[in-house]
Amino acid sequence: MIAEIGLAALWLAAALAALQLVAGAAALRGGEGAASPLALYARPAAVVQALLASLAFAMLLYAFAVTDLSIKLVATNSHSMKPFIYKLTGTWGNHEGSMLLWVTVLAVSGGLLAAFERRLPERTLGATLAVQGFVALGFYAFLLLSSNPFERLPVPAAEGSGLNPLLQDIGLAFHPPTLYAGYVGLSVAFSLAMGALLTRAVGPAFARVMRPWVLGAWVLLTLGITAGSYWAYYELGWGGWWFWDPVENASLMPWLAATALLHSVSVLAARDALRTWTIMLGVLAFSMSMLGTFLVRSGVLTSVHAFAVDPERGAFILGLLALYIGGAFAIFALRAGAVAEGKRFAALSREGALVFNNVMLSAILGIVLLGTLYPLLTEAFDVRVSVGPPYFNPASAIFAVPMLLVMAVGPLLRWRADRPERIQFEVMLVAALIIGVIAAVSFFGSFPFLPLLGLGLAAGLGVAAFLPLRGRRLARVPVATWGMVLAHFGVAVALFGMASEGAFTKERLAAVAPGGSVEVGDFAVTLERVVPVAGPNWTAIEARLAVRQGDGAPVILTPQARNFWSPPQSTSESALLTRWNGQLYAVIGNQAADGRWQLRLWWKPFVTFIWYGGMLIALGGVLAIAGRVRVDLKRRMARRQGAARRADLEALAGAPVPAE
Repeated sequence: MIAEIGLAALWLAAALAALQLVAGAAALRGGEGAASPLALYARPAAVVQALLASLAFAMLLYAFAVTDLSIKLVATNSHSMKPFIYKLTGTWGNHEGSMLLWVTVLAVSGGLLAAFERRLPERTLGATLAVQGFVALGFYAFLLLSSNPFERLPVPAAEGSGLNPLLQDIGLAFHPPTLYAGYVGLSVAFSLAMGALLTRAVGPAFARVMRPWVLGAWVLLTLGITAGSYWAYYELGWGGWWFWDPVENASLMPWLAATALLHSVSVLAARDALRTWTIMLGVLAFSMSMLGTFLVRSGVLTSVHAFAVDPERGAFILGLLALYIGGAFAIFALRAGAVAEGKRFAALSREGALVFNNVMLSAILGIVLLGTLYPLLTEAFDVRVSVGPPYFNPASAIFAVPMLLVMAVGPLLRWRADRPERIQFEVMLVAALIIGVIAAVSFFGSFPFLPLLGLGLAAGLGVAAFLPLRGRRLARVPVATWGMVLAHFGVAVALFGMASEGAFTKERLAAVAPGGSVEVGDFAVTLERVVPVAGPNWTAIEARLAVRQGDGAPVILTPQARNFWSPPQSTSESALLTRWNGQLYAVIGNQAADGRWQLRLWWKPFVTFIWYGGMLIALGGVLAIAGRVRVDLKRRMARRQGAARRADLEALAGAPVPAE
C-alpha cells in the first residue's frame, strides 16, 4: 500500500497544482478586489498541495528505509545489506527520487508563500501562485507520465542492485537537498518576478518580498556547492577541489545568476532602482536552474550526478525548459517596456558599482555556459572536444579580476552619487596591499601568474571587507551590514585558499615497498603495511601510512582502494591529514610486479580555506536574512503601535485620525 498511497498523493497534488494555476489566474481578472471568487482557492490549493507532495515523498522515503523490493526504483537503487543511512539518502540518489524531492521542495515553498505572505496585493500574489502552480504542474506531469517513482515490479526482486558506490557517502545526505532547495528558492523568485511583471507591480514592496527567497536560495546554493566541492575533493581521489565538470558548472551557473539577482533586488528594495534588471535576473537565475536540471537528468552528460539515460526523459525536460523559459522571456519582452524606470543614479555610486559587478557576473556566467555547452554541440556533429581549466580559468579571470576590485571599494561608495576623492585613501590602501603581496610572494620564487594575482586580490579584498565599519560604533552596525562584511571577507578567504592551492601545492607519485619512505613538502611518509579490510558492502586494500612532520610524533593515515560488490565497482578512498596551514592528501594505487605499492601524495597549503571561505559567505547570507527579519519585525511592531495609538485617539476624539 505504500506505493499506492504515494502515487495517489502525487496525482492529487498534480490536480491541486492545476487548481492553483486556474485560481491564481482568476485573480488577474478585473481590478484589485474584483477578481473571480475562484481566486480564493489559490492559497488553500497551494497549502494542501504541499502536504500531499510531502506525503508522497515520505512514502518513497519509507519504501527505501525498509528496502521494499517490489518497487522498481528501490530494487534498482538499493540493497538490503546497505548501511541504513545510505538507504535513506538513496531515496534521492537516483533520477526519479531526485525529481520527486525537487517537486516536493517546490510544492512546500509555494505552500509557505501562500500561507504566510500578506504584504503583496492579492492580484500579484494570485499571479505568483499561478506561475508557481504552472511550474509544478510540468514536473508532476514529468513524474507521473515519464518517471513514476512508485512503479511496481511484476514480481518482487530477490535482492536490490545497490547504489552507485561513489554516492555511498554522507555527502549525499547534504549536497543534493541543499542544492535542490536553492534551485527551488530561485523558482519562487521567478514566480514573484513573473507575478509582479504581469500585474505591473514591480517596485520596492515586491522586492522586499522577493529578497528573503533570493537570499535563502543563495545561501543554500553556496552551502551545496561548498559541500559538493569538498565531497568530490576527498571522494574521487584526484586531489582537486574543482574540475570544471559540466555537472559542477550546472550548479555554479545558477549561483552566479543568483548572486547578481541578490544585489539587484537589494538595490530595488532599498533605493527603488534596477527594476527591469531585477526582473530579467529573476528569469535568468531560474533559467540556469532549469538548464542544470536538463543537463544532469537528460542523459546528454556522463557523470556521477547524471542519473537519466533515457532520451525521452531528456526531451520531456527540454520541452519544459523551452515552455517555461521561452514563455518567461516572451512575457518579459512584451511587458518590460511597461515597467517604470525607477530612480536614477550616477555611474560613480554604490548602485553603479553593483551594476558593474552584475555585468561582470553575467559575463562569467556566459563563459561558463559556453564552455559547458560547446562540447555537447560539437559532439552532435561527431567531433569530441574537451573544455577544461585552460579555457575556464583565464577566460573567467578577465572579468573576475575587475569585479573583485570593484567589490573591494563598492561598499564604501555612497548611494545615488559620490566623489572619487572621498575614498582615495581606501583605494590606495587596497592597491598597495595587492601590489605588496604580489611583490613579496614573487621575491621568494617563481609562481603561476593567476594564483599570484589571486593572493594579492585576496589580501586587498580581505582588508577592504572591513573598511565599511571604519569610524562606526560596532555595537550599532546593523546585522545585515555585518552579513555583507562577513560574506565579502569569505570571498577573500576562499580566494586565498584557491590561490595558495594553485601556487604552492606539491605532488609526489612514488612506488613504495612496505617499510619504505617518501617525502612530500615537510612530511616524511612511511608505508608500514598494506592489509585487506571489509565493510558492510565492500572489501578493500588499506595502506597504513605513518606521517611525520619534523621531529613531531607520527600520525597514522589509512587510504583505501575499495571494491563494492553490489553494484560491482572500484573506488579510491583518500586519507587526509589536516593542519592549520593545509592538508596532506594520500591515495593508494595498484601493486607493482616487484611488490611495491603506488602512492600518490599531495601537500596542499591552505586548501581548507576554500571551504572555510564558502562557509563564511553562507554565514554572511544568514546574518543578512536575520538582519532583514529583525528590521521587518520592528516595522510591523511600529505599525501596530501606530494603529493602536490612532484607535485610542479616535475613541477620544470621536472622529477618524489620519495615519502619520
